[in-house]
Amino acid sequence: MTRVATPLSVLVTGASSGIGEALALAYARPHATLALSGRDPERLDAVADLCRGRGAEVDPRIIDVTDAAAMSAWIAEADERAPLDLVIANAGISSGTSGRDEDEPRIRALFAVNVDGVLNTVLPAIPRMRQRRRGQIALISSIAAFRGFAGASAYCATKAAVKVFGEGLRLELAEHGIAVSVVCPGYVTSRMTARNTFPMPFLMPAERAAGIIVRGLARNKARIVFPLPMHLSVWLAGALPPALLDPILKRLPRKA
Repeated sequence: MTRVATPLSVLVTGASSGIGEALALAYARPHATLALSGRDPERLDAVADLCRGRGAEVDPRIIDVTDAAAMSAWIAEADERAPLDLVIANAGISSGTSGRDEDEPRIRALFAVNVDGVLNTVLPAIPRMRQRRRGQIALISSIAAFRGFAGASAYCATKAAVKVFGEGLRLELAEHGIAVSVVCPGYVTSRMTARNTFPMPFLMPAERAAGIIVRGLARNKARIVFPLPMHLSVWLAGALPPALLDPILKRLPRKA
């Protein structure tokens, strides 16, 4: 499998906690330049300080990923400062934790952040990478992308859109020297999963998840899906006909 060079200029959205924070720390090293965005100034500054402690130059920004103009300007500025080797579209939100099904405001917010936010991160970077004929893009999807589940249908749909978009983008950009990987994690410790009251099988520390992602990106893997038991489960769920699977899924617990 083709390997890619170790990135020295990395942009990460959703870097103030969870996988985004762990990835920022994983790529922080002397001579590295990190452009990090998040929603919480205090947490983002704390992550930036930790990355600086590892020798990286860091530019933390509070930016709403749904603001296309602001994202485009920030990415252009980051690329001018240090041409981006790797862009990680990580920012995302989960289904509600109120015990109710996803309502209309939440559904629209999910698509705005999880889909439009990814587009606002990726699309401004592509022309710059294409001009240089090098670069790498990572789209953080979810293991939930393989099948829709009750109580999280919109969340699953947004992650499926990201997964399929990334898979097609990989084929389109390969000829321009740009690598694209889709990341589909299972349950990872974060502020979002901390709110879940239902069982989360194979819950994984964010640092371990980041290590899997970093190694997968270094190998230029098309899909980085983990953990394996959940990958096999959702793959089977996606392959089975609804007549067989729906009676089982109806008995599963919902977010509460």
